[in-house]
Amino acid sequence: MTDLLKTKLSRRSVLQTAAVGAVGISPALRAVVYAQGSDKPEKEEVKIGFIPLTDCASVVMASVLGIDKKYGVKIVPSKEASWAGVRDKLVSGELDFAHALYGLVYGVHMGESGPKKDMAVLMTLNNNGQAITLSKKLADKGAVDGPGLAKLMAAEKREYTFAQTFPTGTHAMWLYYWLAANGIDPMKDAKVITVPPPQMVANMRVGNMDGYCVGEPWGHRAIIDGIGITAQTTQDIWKDHPEKVLGTTAEFVKKNPNTCRAVTAAILEASKWIDSGLANKNKMAETIADKSYVNTSVDAINQRILGRYQNGLGKTWDDPNFMKFYNEGAVNFPYLSDGMWFLTQHKRWGLLKDHPDYLAVAKQINQIDIYKQAATASKTPIPKDVMRSSKLMDGVVWDGKDPKKYADSFKVHA
Repeated sequence: MTDLLKTKLSRRSVLQTAAVGAVGISPALRAVVYAQGSDKPEKEEVKIGFIPLTDCASVVMASVLGIDKKYGVKIVPSKEASWAGVRDKLVSGELDFAHALYGLVYGVHMGESGPKKDMAVLMTLNNNGQAITLSKKLADKGAVDGPGLAKLMAAEKREYTFAQTFPTGTHAMWLYYWLAANGIDPMKDAKVITVPPPQMVANMRVGNMDGYCVGEPWGHRAIIDGIGITAQTTQDIWKDHPEKVLGTTAEFVKKNPNTCRAVTAAILEASKWIDSGLANKNKMAETIADKSYVNTSVDAINQRILGRYQNGLGKTWDDPNFMKFYNEGAVNFPYLSDGMWFLTQHKRWGLLKDHPDYLAVAKQINQIDIYKQAATASKTPIPKDVMRSSKLMDGVVWDGKDPKKYADSFKVHA
């Protein structure tokens, strides 16, 4: 290839060619199928909000690789500053969709966190890959895990401050669950503050908090910078837990069902591309590390997406339950029981005063039918059941069968 041709072959076209090769389906053929008749997307250019986190990758790669075009849509990723900003822009319609915390979407739907609006979850974007970080100062005093933290807090009485990213979000629920499982009441024994994900490391550096729960790369970044240690991964709280979702409003789904299906299918295909091999994961890490997206070094991203973990104290391990975007489609199905679990925790911590109709709410929010259509279009396997069963770190099994009893079963609660 001549130097001139090399110059003309842009990075984007190289990535698009790689994507087509990876999925083995003619984009021209796919475009014909989706650009005609009743399947044509009602809105062909969509704005999808994201927060600078590793798990925004499938949304970004669907755009960068040009997979979106194969389904007749153009995804425009929009970098947002905070989850509160994502919430407000979804509610106002400034964003069409968002890479969003599972519990954020449910919280807005229930009117728990500001404006109340009927919401929708189209798919789960990832499982696993978050972490609870404790400051190096705490670690030096023996607080390197949950029991160590509980022991230190009992011995050295003062106000301990921990940060999560949004009051009804996933990180708040992982943090509360972990503290409570270790005998620490997050409502009484600690002060909990809300900090946007990209600001976690800077806030810990200046001593604003003793610990935080956030998505990668901001757990590993604290280790690289020598200011924090990983006390617990969220996959060790709940293996293959639901995390971010593709969220939108119920109103948008009603007006634009074809667009919703097309965008979901494109992100499913991008998820498959990411999880299909080492080279793709490294390419993803290089892409999203850019200042347009996560704005960090590639080495802050690429280790943990391969399951290569270190805790900042010399311990290293290979974690089979690292962040997954596809996992043969097991990641992406919007299980009703996943959404219901967040409601049980919202009730546990006083964010909901009364028990809702857990199953009815999940059926209203999680768009199972649209997901199944998108999964069929993208050749993604579909599970047989809309519920799943999981055992969490305390040995308690969650299966969605009796959410009221489950929500009321915890000894530590608001």
